[in-house]
Amino acid sequence: MKAIILRRKKIKFGQILLILLLGALVCFTGLPLVAMVCRALMSTEELYIYPPRIICHNPTMQNFSDLLTSLNASVVPFTRYVFNSIFTTVVTVVLSILVCSLGAYGLTKHKPAGADAIFAVVLAALMFSTHVTQIPNYLVVNKLGLVNSYLALIIPKIAVAYNFFLVKQFCEQLPDSILEAARIDGCSELGIFWKIAMPLLKPAWSTLAVFSFVNNWNDYFSPLIFIRSDALKTLPLALQTLAGGAGVVARAGTVGAATLITTLPAIIVFAIFRGKVMETMTYSGIKS
Repeated sequence: MKAIILRRKKIKFGQILLILLLGALVCFTGLPLVAMVCRALMSTEELYIYPPRIICHNPTMQNFSDLLTSLNASVVPFTRYVFNSIFTTVVTVVLSILVCSLGAYGLTKHKPAGADAIFAVVLAALMFSTHVTQIPNYLVVNKLGLVNSYLALIIPKIAVAYNFFLVKQFCEQLPDSILEAARIDGCSELGIFWKIAMPLLKPAWSTLAVFSFVNNWNDYFSPLIFIRSDALKTLPLALQTLAGGAGVVARAGTVGAATLITTLPAIIVFAIFRGKVMETMTYSGIKS
């Protein structure tokens, strides 16, 4: 009896220790986010106190006001940059989900001629860094006459090899019996994909939506290469101008506010789809 009690106490102590350890790791991981928020709320005087502070003692919204003032002082208003980022990111994410899901479903369940060769090309594309393909991308976009347009920021990011590969791995776990039953009931192939396959693939395309949103929202390089007009610049590219040039010290708080603004949407999207992302990471498939 005493041995059982001692064993239970050891288990309880181990659980408490584990919780404390995980809590410490969470605090350590979240420290950069806390520092980012505090930096955005610090006054200029507090930003340059030595030794540096992580937690702000006198929070202020002046940095956000200065940010809006500095960006609105230009020819293009701040809201235009926000619209450009939201429009290009949302359209890219939606089209990427549809194109990659349709392609992966068709390649896996209909097995057209040359399916293995197509998949081999996709796997080969995963081996190349995105920076290696920037020059071919630019040549194609320029040849199509899409430079300095929204399409230059959308079309090259729709069919992404990693997104296709992720959805395909889930499509392989779709039960063929369910699809055959739908065909017997007279459901069209498009109806089977939209009403049966897409709901079952929700963990995959939810994860794809998060990754695609974060990558496109934070993309600074593509607008820098493809966009020439100030009216078409995205938010990261517009805010990047605040981090350089004259008056860097005076704009440190403004840069902190800009960093917070560009980071918050990605955090919100991840928080919304967090459950599906974790499901994708822990169980890559669908139970039949």
